[in-house]
Amino acid sequence: MSKPTILRVEVLSKNFGGLKAVNKVSFDVREGELIGLIGPNGSGKTTMLNLISGALKPSGGAIQLDGENIAGKSAHIIARKGVARTFQLVRILPTLTIRENVIAGAVFGHASHWGDDADRQAEELLQKVGLADHADLPTASLTYIDQKRLELARALASNPRILLLDEWLAGLNPSELQIGISLIRDLSNEGRTIIMVEHVMDAIRSLCDRCVVMSSGVKIADGGVDDVLSQPDVISAYLGGDDD
Repeated sequence: MSKPTILRVEVLSKNFGGLKAVNKVSFDVREGELIGLIGPNGSGKTTMLNLISGALKPSGGAIQLDGENIAGKSAHIIARKGVARTFQLVRILPTLTIRENVIAGAVFGHASHWGDDADRQAEELLQKVGLADHADLPTASLTYIDQKRLELARALASNPRILLLDEWLAGLNPSELQIGISLIRDLSNEGRTIIMVEHVMDAIRSLCDRCVVMSSGVKIADGGVDDVLSQPDVISAYLGGDDD
């Protein structure tokens, strides 16, 4: 039995002046799916995540979360409704400890936790991402992959309905990459709904149930990973495209 649709993107557009960064894109996401949102640089992938998370307001179209149109709502409202994300450039709270960063996510996200409950949540998530031994250290002590782990733990602290990962695996060395892939796989196995923007094709092939491919702001493919990656339009977009 197929799972219900949790997110529906409907003819979504975002224009920056004359540039159509996202041009009438539609796709559905079912509960528990791990979808790869892929395409060459400049194709509109991060803009799409910014629209879903509320960092940008669309020029047209709708974003239905459990049947409610969240398009154009403020980021903090969308976060409360259950959308959490990471960023291409890691964003952590530098004046707080590692534990306090995660608690901030627990307090201000979808499923709010306070006091001892928030502290327990932070402990569990830091254990999950491998940072439990560093909980009370300043964020300045973290390596790059550990900053990414912290940002992921903070996003998870709200127990989001949908997790958006924006090139979370970028910049990792080969051993770190395998750790990162394993962590995302564990989250997927828990039943979490994930949309991941990613250029690491090994990760896409090993993790994703489905791919949505964008090029120059337009969706050019949507389907099973092997089928999508073998389509001529997709191969051309990656190998022949020049839309940075």
